[in-house]
Amino acid sequence: MAQGIGVPVHKRDGGRALIVDRANSGIVAGGAVLQHIRKRCTVAEINAGVELLAAPGAGFAYRIVDASMIAIGGAASGATTVDILATLATASRKLVAAAIAGLTQSAVLRAGAANATVLADGASFTVNDANTAITVAKTGSALATATHVDVSVSYVIDEV
Repeated sequence: MAQGIGVPVHKRDGGRALIVDRANSGIVAGGAVLQHIRKRCTVAEINAGVELLAAPGAGFAYRIVDASMIAIGGAASGATTVDILATLATASRKLVAAAIAGLTQSAVLRAGAANATVLADGASFTVNDANTAITVAKTGSALATATHVDVSVSYVIDEV
């Protein structure tokens, strides 16, 4: 802060607007603000389907930038995949499908790596429908053995 006057970066409008005060040494680093969420989901939550990111509100949509998962308490078993899901053109789509074979205890499974399939041509990293949530669920039988799966997603919220 120049001469201790004002705050260089602050939020306004209920946290929707990020204000950068250049007169007080704030700087603009570029477009969208990258955000990150890490949620430790129980096996029961994943089997039922769990919300990772609530719908961002009318006129806003999520776009993921990166994702990873880590099995906690044992290797995952039972299910075919653990999926990060979103909505595009009112239809559900799998942004990341993490094969159970890749969810071994404590191993980081990254989107696009072996056993973590993403949509063709980078479509997993494009904007989703406005005002829709990002969720985590399983495909196939019930997820078992692991007690939790840590799901980490880096994302931006685009105005649409």
